Amino acid sequence: MKKLSIYFLLIFFLFSCNSTEHVIDGKYLLTKNTIVIDSVKTSGTELQKYILQKPNSRFLGMPFGVYFYNIGDTSKPKKASEWAIKNPKSYQFIKRFFSEKQSIAYANSFINLNKWFLEFDAPELLNEKKIKKTQDNLSAYYKTQGFFKSKVSAKIDTLKKKAKVTYRINKGNPTVFDSIQIKIQSPILDSIYKNSGITSLLKKGEQYKDQTFRNEAKEVVKLFRNNGIYNFTESALGFYVDSTRTDNKTNVDFLVSSNRLIENNGKYIERPYKLHTIRKINVITDYSFNNSLQKFKDTLNYKGVQFLAYNKILYNPKYLYENIFLKKDGIYKDTLTNLTRRNLKLLNNFKSTIIKFSYERNAEDELTADIFLAPFEKYTLGFDTELTHSNIRNIGVSGKFSLTNRNTFKGAELAKMSFLGSWFNSQNGPGWEIGSDLSLEIPRFVAPFGLSKFVPKQMSPRTLFSLGSSFQKNIGLDRQTFTFLTDYKWQYSPTKTIQLEIFNTQYIKNLNVSSFFNIYNSEYQTLNSISKLYNNTSNDLTLPNGATNFMNTVVNDANFRASNPEEYNTSLNILNRYNIITSDFLIPILAYSYTFNNQTSFKDNNFSFFRARIANSGNFLGLFSSERNENNKKTFLNIPLAQYFKTDIEYKKFWEMNNNSVIAFRTFLGAIFTYDNSSIPFVKAYFAGGSNDIRAWQTYELGPGARNNGLEFNIGSFKFLSSLEYRFDVVGKLKGALFIDAGNIWDISGSSFVNENEKLTNFSSLQNIAIGSGLGARVDFNFLILRFDVGFKTYEPYLQNQKWFRNYNFSNAVYNIGINYPF
Repeated sequence: MKKLSIYFLLIFFLFSCNSTEHVIDGKYLLTKNTIVIDSVKTSGTELQKYILQKPNSRFLGMPFGVYFYNIGDTSKPKKASEWAIKNPKSYQFIKRFFSEKQSIAYANSFINLNKWFLEFDAPELLNEKKIKKTQDNLSAYYKTQGFFKSKVSAKIDTLKKKAKVTYRINKGNPTVFDSIQIKIQSPILDSIYKNSGITSLLKKGEQYKDQTFRNEAKEVVKLFRNNGIYNFTESALGFYVDSTRTDNKTNVDFLVSSNRLIENNGKYIERPYKLHTIRKINVITDYSFNNSLQKFKDTLNYKGVQFLAYNKILYNPKYLYENIFLKKDGIYKDTLTNLTRRNLKLLNNFKSTIIKFSYERNAEDELTADIFLAPFEKYTLGFDTELTHSNIRNIGVSGKFSLTNRNTFKGAELAKMSFLGSWFNSQNGPGWEIGSDLSLEIPRFVAPFGLSKFVPKQMSPRTLFSLGSSFQKNIGLDRQTFTFLTDYKWQYSPTKTIQLEIFNTQYIKNLNVSSFFNIYNSEYQTLNSISKLYNNTSNDLTLPNGATNFMNTVVNDANFRASNPEEYNTSLNILNRYNIITSDFLIPILAYSYTFNNQTSFKDNNFSFFRARIANSGNFLGLFSSERNENNKKTFLNIPLAQYFKTDIEYKKFWEMNNNSVIAFRTFLGAIFTYDNSSIPFVKAYFAGGSNDIRAWQTYELGPGARNNGLEFNIGSFKFLSSLEYRFDVVGKLKGALFIDAGNIWDISGSSFVNENEKLTNFSSLQNIAIGSGLGARVDFNFLILRFDVGFKTYEPYLQNQKWFRNYNFSNAVYNIGINYPF
């Protein structure tokens, strides 16, 4: 009855809302724009930026922003004094029983509420001037594409204070390039152009486009500025197009001026272009606006570069010099300037990096480069906190405190010490975790045998050393972890990054093995029922000894295996799972990662991302040990050694659509292959479900394969995941999303303990891919995004009948709270 009441109130609210309630007579609410190009209706995504007037944004087909705006009233009072005049009885009543201060606050509450409603989207009223300007914009756009005879018209259809606009575009025939001549009048520029072997983007027979001319100008400017012509700009370029031809063809003359204009005593005079060399390089290591007028107190020359400081030079010039690619007596190049600026910024030691060039006195072809470095504070403190919630952790809070020491050894190093702690309440009671780690990031390769020479300084090489430990209580089996990492990373190109992990070693020790059956209660319930059958008794197994002894007894009973094969296999499965999860592990990893990311900035919503990682554990240390434990697992220092190969591949693609909407696609493929009778550590296995995974299932709930036995913390050795999400604006900071997630985990270990429906054996196993779909709401606070997603089980591979939409309802949905986007 309560749900029916809520639904009734929601329906009543929607039907009572009228988007044209405040639209006066003679005005119309714009509800739709339609674009027809050469008699074909199209979405016209690339044309949306030229359309000046767009309908109000909608969610589920309704303009909620307009509904909220219409609740407000622009004619209502803006001040408390005005509100008192309009509402004298209410104002005086509050004043009489409380005070005038309270009556003012009472009035302001109504005023602020009205203001809040008016902050939503105001109704977009039809504006014929904007429609005419849109026609001009579209016509101008098609001229830039070579359609010089295009025609654009607009038709307005109105009904009951609502209007629809149809833009009809007839492009006509495009103009193509015919003859192309490049004329360079300067001998120096002509020599650079001819010796470069550059190929012009202007080609005979190709369609005329303004963007082609812009790209050609950009490439030519880049060519000259990277070959010593410091003061060359696009103003020296000219394109002359023959517009007299009537055969849809045009001739193009591309002219490059021989001289540049400079101002001298209010007059402009011409000067020929010259090749510029860098005669001096000055590096100010402690620049700030406050000390810019002071004299330098410390100077030092290193390989022709002058290092200066207003106080004292705190950086080793050798390591700063390695990141300066401008060279004394070398010719000027934009690429070297940009590379210097980028590498100095990546040191993470300086707030800003400014490079200025000036002419040497009486020498127009010689430059002085001044590099101003404004350093961060040497010591900085950081603190992060987060609220968490999942199917495992009911509610929790975590915090991390860090201390960063910059320029630790005068080589722009970053030393960081961090302390973390968390507390939460789970199904098994309260739990907590504490830990700390110490890291040192060095902005160069630290490697023996001269290996650092194989990665040039232009690739911004980094070396990271990290040492850490954490201790958990009432999280799983109360695990203690020690980690040591040596990591090498370098920027192979602006879009490609390579990472090499050496001696990435992790030691995991379980401190509370006896609580296994308390944590994994479903295993205990299953084993307990088998025990009653096996012993023909109604007594429950005692914990922990009764359960562990029974597992070892029943799996060694050949008669029970013959008489009850299903129960026997279940017991064997639980024993195998028990041995894996309760075992301590030493995990020495050697890994290689390749990342491609062509996103230009955080606002860029048209980009691709690809990451591949190949890792091996235990291969190197396994050569130094021949010892094995009672389970025939290889050990090192009496600790089971994790031996496996692991490959992860992830691809993401983003498309920006019209109206600030984005389509996002993500797919992931991962596999683990063990060798030498090793098991997969629980922390390195794959799982499915959760707020950043398949959102219709909770973390660890799904899989492997078609298994659905209610076990906690399900894991696998193979994983496939794919997600498609449509993100769009709703109202103000509120954004919406519609998504589909598909995937699962499987077992590919070949273990006899695993049921057939859990294994990935051939393509038929892919029928066990689970599918979830749903919708989400996100609040964009600029510095972070608060996310709420509802996932519905769309296809459940473990069901016997009616696998599609059987539990597609709110009672079986999974509600996810997260920070930032899921991918």
